[in-house]
Amino acid sequence: MAFQTVFERYELKYLLTATQKQKVLSAMKPHMEPDQYGRTTIRNIYFDTDSYRLIRRSIDKPAYKEKLRIRSYEKASPGSMVFVELKKKYKHVVYKRRINLAEHEAMAWMQGKRGCHGNVQISEEVDYFLRYYGSLRPTVFLSYEREAYYAKDDSDFRVTFDDTILCRQNDLSLESDVYGTPLLPEGTTLMEIKCSGGIPLWMAHVLSEEHIYKTSFSKYGTAYQTMIYPKLIQEEVQHA
Repeated sequence: MAFQTVFERYELKYLLTATQKQKVLSAMKPHMEPDQYGRTTIRNIYFDTDSYRLIRRSIDKPAYKEKLRIRSYEKASPGSMVFVELKKKYKHVVYKRRINLAEHEAMAWMQGKRGCHGNVQISEEVDYFLRYYGSLRPTVFLSYEREAYYAKDDSDFRVTFDDTILCRQNDLSLESDVYGTPLLPEGTTLMEIKCSGGIPLWMAHVLSEEHIYKTSFSKYGTAYQTMIYPKLIQEEVQHA
């Protein structure tokens, strides 16, 4: 199956109540349709240094930041195809590169046990990233339920709704079941608008009418601030 490997776009985030989500869905109906996969459970494993250098830098909101993760759209097995994704953000524009590999090959590559024989340009970018940051390790498992919609006019305008966002630091495998600590209050949905240009007028209208405002929300960043960092502070106190 063909899949997109390179992305360059804006990604705008909004936290919605259940009522606001229904209002947005109603406004979307004439203009957008669900993708072919329906409601999907997405699993991610993020990689970072022992000192969490990547996510600590990201939280500081620099002009340039980057992340590395492996993603699957179903519960994986060693031979399942997953995505190794290198995600960068520079001056509000998101650049994403990804390679499709078998799960066991992707994990071995990230942990320095083998190279990648896929897309040469993208694999070289990932290899440079791995060399630059040195030894990386899996740090967090993040999962969520996603509904994705595409524009009927064949433009690149896309909207996703993520809920049941869960995180954990144990059992860091895409082959495992979904469980963990919730990152959003019950009934709250994270909406992301993904586009290369401006927001359509009809979407701007519903956002204004429902008082829905853009926010800064990183799933990994929130996991670090609410779960990982407090644990690190507690461990420091215990060893002091």
